[in-house]
This record gives sequence, C-alpha cells and structure tokens, in this order.
Amino acid sequence: MKIAFVYPGQGAQKNGMMQDFYENCDKAKEMFDTASKISGYDIADLCFNEKEELNQTKYTQVCLLTACMAATEVLEEEGIKPDATCGLSLGEYTALVASDAVRFDEAVRLVTERGKIMEEAAPDIGGMSAVIGMDEENLRSAIQGIDGVYVANFNCPGQIVITGYKEAVEKAGEALKENGAKRVIPLKCSGPFHSPIMADAGHKLRKYIDELHLEDLSAPYAANLTGDLVTDKNQIPELLEKQVSGSVRMQQDLESLARNGVDTFIEIGPGKTISGFVKKTLEGVNILNVETLDDVKTVVSKVKELAEAAQ
Repeated sequence: MKIAFVYPGQGAQKNGMMQDFYENCDKAKEMFDTASKISGYDIADLCFNEKEELNQTKYTQVCLLTACMAATEVLEEEGIKPDATCGLSLGEYTALVASDAVRFDEAVRLVTERGKIMEEAAPDIGGMSAVIGMDEENLRSAIQGIDGVYVANFNCPGQIVITGYKEAVEKAGEALKENGAKRVIPLKCSGPFHSPIMADAGHKLRKYIDELHLEDLSAPYAANLTGDLVTDKNQIPELLEKQVSGSVRMQQDLESLARNGVDTFIEIGPGKTISGFVKKTLEGVNILNVETLDDVKTVVSKVKELAEAAQ
C-alpha cells in the first residue's frame, strides 16, 4: 500500500475552510498564527469570515497553503504519512512542504510573494476556463488562430483548461463550443496563469525561490511542469520558476504516481477537485478526503483497514 497526499490549487478556496482544525487543534492554530505573522495578513480572518478578499490572488495562495498544511499536520499526528505528494499549481508548494523539501515558514514567505507577483503581473486582464469533453488535438485545432489563448492545465481525460487574455479566452470558449466541447466553464481566476504572459512573473519569483533552504525530500513529489516524480531537490527551483508560465500536467502527475505504486490518494483541502481528476484518470485506486476534523478519524480508520487487507 502506497499513499499520496494530493492538494488543490487556487479556485478551491472557500470561507470557513479548516476552521474546525484551527479551533480544536493547537498545532493547526499555531500554523495559522505563524502564517499571519510572516505574511502580514490575518489568515484566520481571511479564511473563516465572509471575506471577498479570499478570492484575490495575493491572499488566496497563502491562505490555501496554510489551511491545507494545518490539516496535513493533524493527519500526520495521527500516524498517516505520505509515500509521495502532488498538488495542482499552488498545491505543488503544499506538496513540497508535505515532502519535507521546504519548511512551512519558508513556504509561507515564498507563496506570499508569489501571490503578489502573479497578481501584479496581470491585474485583471486575464481569465481561465475549463473545457469539458474535448481532447487536446481537437482543442488546439479549434483555438488555432486566436491570439492570446493558451493551454494551461491537462487535468484529466476530458478536462483541459485554457488561459490567456480575457477577451481571447472568451472568444476561444465560443469556438470550442461550436467545435464540439460539451461545456466551457469560466474559473474563479483573474489572471492568465500558466501562460507565456506570466514568464516575467516566474523570473521575478526566482529571486525568492533561490532564497529557500531546500532539504532532501522524505517522499518524491510529482512536478506540474513535467508530469514526472522528483527526488532530487536541486531540480525544484527551475521547476517552480517555469511552473508559473508552463502548462500543469496534472493527469500525467497522477499517472506517474500510479506507475510508481501509489494506490491510495488522500486529497487534503477544501472540496474534492483532485479526487474528481483521480476518478477520471485512474482505475482501481482508493480515494479519500480530508476537509474537516471528522474526516481525519474516517481516513485513519480507512487507511488501517486498507493496510490490513493488503497484508
């Protein structure tokens, strides 16, 4: 039995996320407080109260990292450890913390800067949309000739995300529907993330990436840029820099994890986005979720049951 911790990215955030961890677990509260001190934002206030700011990139990223890691810490205190990790876009940073390559406090510092840089790089000029029911070849054919639109994410079979300038993404959405896409769903993102438009943002972020004190990974993580498992910490800086403007190969990440023996995926964070991708990408695997404190008990019990069955 091999376990992967998997983490959602920007867009999964919601008011009240991981509040029960904060209110009932000292370690989780300590992590929220640490993140507030380092970022200069009141993370608990942003996460738990009806704050529209939670959906602003410069706040979203550090809030989501903190919420997901607080839940991870509680799960690990119950004895559940990952054999590998993976995260979608921002979630890759959470995966790196869970793999012990990056300390939580340093990840907070880096992600705070990442949120600011990405928001400043393209203030409200871009957009992203999920395209349902179309393969890559037909998608690229449909958007050929539309300037300013790119492929952002390969999430799972039948779901690809496009990105770019707002008007180009809207125009591409119409073309895709005309050419057979079942649905085109605008996402809660204001920037042209994971497109060449963000290349300068990646360069700016590299300065902060290079300040990290990287540790050897206790578990490999699946990199968004390549879709491959990473065990060498020296690869991390370039992967994180180029991830900002490169396509996220989530489907390939999940396939790589499965090829390396992962049979149990635990999504940690708000919602079940990654779990949905796993269901559509892989067969015969176990999918568990940790979104609430009660979920921790359920997961611990289920993992014990699966481990016994595997013996």
